Amino acid sequence: MHRSLCLCAELPSLSTRTRLVLVLHQLEARKTTNTGRIAALCLPGSRIVVRGRADRAVAEQEPPPLLWEEGTQPILLFPHESARPIEAWRGSLAPVTLIVPDGTWSQAIRARKRIAGLAEVPCAVLPDASSLAAARYRLRHDRRPDRISTLAAIAIALGVLEGAIVQQALERALAMMVERTLWTNGRIRSSDVTGGIPEGARPHDPLGRGQRDVV
Repeated sequence: MHRSLCLCAELPSLSTRTRLVLVLHQLEARKTTNTGRIAALCLPGSRIVVRGRADRAVAEQEPPPLLWEEGTQPILLFPHESARPIEAWRGSLAPVTLIVPDGTWSQAIRARKRIAGLAEVPCAVLPDASSLAAARYRLRHDRRPDRISTLAAIAIALGVLEGAIVQQALERALAMMVERTLWTNGRIRSSDVTGGIPEGARPHDPLGRGQRDVV
């Protein structure tokens, strides 16, 4: 984001029993519209694993470390045919490690196949109503209504595992990111931005759409 619109200071620090591991594809890591990293910033103890780097070819010849800690229950947020509703792990005796692939559909499939041990991890799916959260994410477009942003998916998953307060805080972070970006592109007014626009923020509207009141 533009420096004047940085939202790092606005992000919550959420203490959760569930640990997040974000498996980020190297191409996704370069995208300014990526939302998974926002989730990791909100959740202390999260881990981001970047996969697909060519310069790791030699390192990958050695057994990689597991993505989850001993004593935790790993689950992979992935709609495999064997996947169970994520509600099945609510109240788990062992802390849950939520592993979330972040990238395109094909990249997520490859991650499950190529990362050691991940194919044996049980898969979880979100509640059917999760597609409603897609309305909050307007930076990318997908013709398939069941595809939502990574941060929205994490918010819903943690809403089930941790409660509504965590979900609402993450959804607010997503709304701030999306709406500040839409504002700087001239697509919405500052009055429509969750949390408002920081004083002195500068727009960047090369198309001159003029939907903005500069603060």
